[in-house]
Amino acid sequence: MKLYNTLSRQIDTVEAIHSPKIGLYACGLTVYDYTHLGHLRKYTMDDVLIRTLRQAGFKVTFVQNVTDVGHLTSDSDTGEDKLEKGARKYGKTAWEVAREFEEYFWRSMDLMGNLRPDVSCRATEHIEVQLELVKTLEAKGFTYVIEGDGVYFDTSKLDDYGKLALIDISQLREGARIERIPGKKNASDFAVWKFERPGENRAMVWPSPWHPRSFPGWHIECSAMAMKYLGDQFEIHTGGIDHINVHHSNEIAQSEAATAKKPFVRYWVHHNHLMVEGEKMSKSLGNFYTIDDVLKRNINPKALRLLFLTSHYRSETNFTWQNVEGMQKTYDRLVAQTLSLKKDQGRTMLSEDKLALVNGFRERFVQALEEDLKTPEAVAVMWEMLKSNIPSSDKYELLISFDEWLGLGLRAVTAEQAMATTNQPLPVETLPLAVQKQLEERQQARLQKDWVRADLIRTELETQGYLVRDKADTQEVTAV
Repeated sequence: MKLYNTLSRQIDTVEAIHSPKIGLYACGLTVYDYTHLGHLRKYTMDDVLIRTLRQAGFKVTFVQNVTDVGHLTSDSDTGEDKLEKGARKYGKTAWEVAREFEEYFWRSMDLMGNLRPDVSCRATEHIEVQLELVKTLEAKGFTYVIEGDGVYFDTSKLDDYGKLALIDISQLREGARIERIPGKKNASDFAVWKFERPGENRAMVWPSPWHPRSFPGWHIECSAMAMKYLGDQFEIHTGGIDHINVHHSNEIAQSEAATAKKPFVRYWVHHNHLMVEGEKMSKSLGNFYTIDDVLKRNINPKALRLLFLTSHYRSETNFTWQNVEGMQKTYDRLVAQTLSLKKDQGRTMLSEDKLALVNGFRERFVQALEEDLKTPEAVAVMWEMLKSNIPSSDKYELLISFDEWLGLGLRAVTAEQAMATTNQPLPVETLPLAVQKQLEERQQARLQKDWVRADLIRTELETQGYLVRDKADTQEVTAV
């Protein structure tokens, strides 16, 4: 198994510290708002990586955090905590926002067919382990306190700070004539623990040795939780390319400082951005899309997954509705072929030529994924195999085998056929939680023969893009 390693700037062979066990930590979502398509692509490609590692014989322990406190709106340790910002935006408490959007994240992952982590760890439930890590850094002389602000990591104490991003720290210092935060010793220093400001009245605060109302820095969370579950050293850490310069560079610095410069992670895997109609995804541009937007258009999330697989994880990818709608038709064809092959299971003896062809497809598919997750090549091998003249039974077995890596859910394709066909009823459990609640209220109105209320909710749902038809004692929902 080979992966491009951001740390070495080359494709490296993956070697386990304690073979065949491998630790993999994936930077999880900051749960202050909806999971969007850019997130979906990153976590889907993480899923393919985990499936590939396991198929390659590694026993992977998959750990993913939930950032539910401490992620400020600026990487320079200034600005508002994103959870507090989300709470104000949605008129709820920070705790309510965190749980609601965490639930939305898991629902999105499940619909995409992504495997759940072996360990999912919330930052708010690991305050003590984070505090202990900061105390260790303090005891070793790597931190200093800025009164009224927080505890900061002194990057000048390391001779290799920024090695992941190839940061020239001397140039940063020369350019730091005006400090954004008064009291910072170096422009590259970062907060490991923050203090509540006077009058801020944060919802999420904990006592610490430095301040009675304080909270963890974003970077310390990942280091503390990763080391708790995977040890001081582990194999693979994933994230977006936007994490390289700051978040992951800071993780390496504080982790290796705490463990006497033991290499924190062997292989750093970074995913490129998903663009929308050629522009960066942004709410202000109106191109911020979620799994619900996909479902409203009667697009199967597995069709979206197939679209993601047609580009390499290190390539910037452009999303358009035209592309995903076209991929829905492609996915429908794949479903139809799968069902047809499943029915035609007559076993025939393979000639040497056909046997060589079957083995060749398998070897090329595996090689594509084990050579830095070349998913476009793997998908191309799958289509080539389906067009070949090998027997149907062998095609089906290969297809199902390939899907253990790709995660398109083809083994259970009959259960998903309704979703893969346009104008078919949408499973209620795939609908947004708010829509599910409206349907429940409408059903209660029907049972109470409150037809005015039932019709009103039906109209409300139509304005949201859902058509409701009454079927005896149930309701059937399709996209308008």
